[in-house]
Amino acid sequence: MRDRIIFSPWLALAPALTIIVLLLGASLAYGIAQSLGLMSELDESALSPRAYADLFSGQGIAGREFWGSLGFSLWISLASTLVSAFLALIIAFWLSGSRLDTLALNSNLAFPHLVWAVGLLLLLSQSGLLARWAASLGLISLPAEFPVLVRDKNGIGIILSYIGKEVPFLALLVISVLRTQPEGYQLVAENLGANRWQRIRYVTLPMVAPILLSGSLLAFAYIFSAYEVPALLGVNYPRMLPVLALRFFNDPDLSARADGMAISLVITVITLVVAWASLQRGERHAGQ
Repeated sequence: MRDRIIFSPWLALAPALTIIVLLLGASLAYGIAQSLGLMSELDESALSPRAYADLFSGQGIAGREFWGSLGFSLWISLASTLVSAFLALIIAFWLSGSRLDTLALNSNLAFPHLVWAVGLLLLLSQSGLLARWAASLGLISLPAEFPVLVRDKNGIGIILSYIGKEVPFLALLVISVLRTQPEGYQLVAENLGANRWQRIRYVTLPMVAPILLSGSLLAFAYIFSAYEVPALLGVNYPRMLPVLALRFFNDPDLSARADGMAISLVITVITLVVAWASLQRGERHAGQ
């Protein structure tokens, strides 16, 4: 009888999954309750969608800044993801066909995003190393004349920081696919008269596109919901949504906490949708 007992993988994962579901569920319930105005600190027990109404209608302090922050967050996330995917594809094609090691790419992954952002701040700020070197070489008269590349209103510093971190991640994903694919496809295409560009377009790109798209969606979701880099390299206006959410959550006026929680839940919904799309894409590719 014991030999017939089959242990489900889900049964083995049940303890860990239970803890994760309880923690995530409790956090979401707490956030939803506070976003609806249910706060014991203010003895508020009546639920109200005021925070969401203010956000989506552009009313109130949070609402007036919400849509600008949403557009800024989408700009940063899309620009960082698209540029990172393009550069990762070029680097992957270059490294996959050579004997060069990927140690530099792997080493980059060991640095947290915050550490990378601090290094970028010390390097590219108007009082940073590049500004001082340019002034000492006579390229500019004062370090303050160095171009504003970090803490700028266009988010260039934030985008550069994310590109520096996401390019190695995406490049390693593409390299892993290129180095495990048989060379027969390339040989067949070459024998049929396809030149190098045609082999890349019709053979290589279709092979790496699914993994690159899934990785790019995950990178977009992370960038859209991350706090530390835009808080360090961004300006007071416009602010990315995570920075804006924490600003209202930490407001001395406790009633503003509902706005912060509402913004956080908007971030959560968008991030979960993008992560779900990435998961669906991966499952569809695995089934082909």
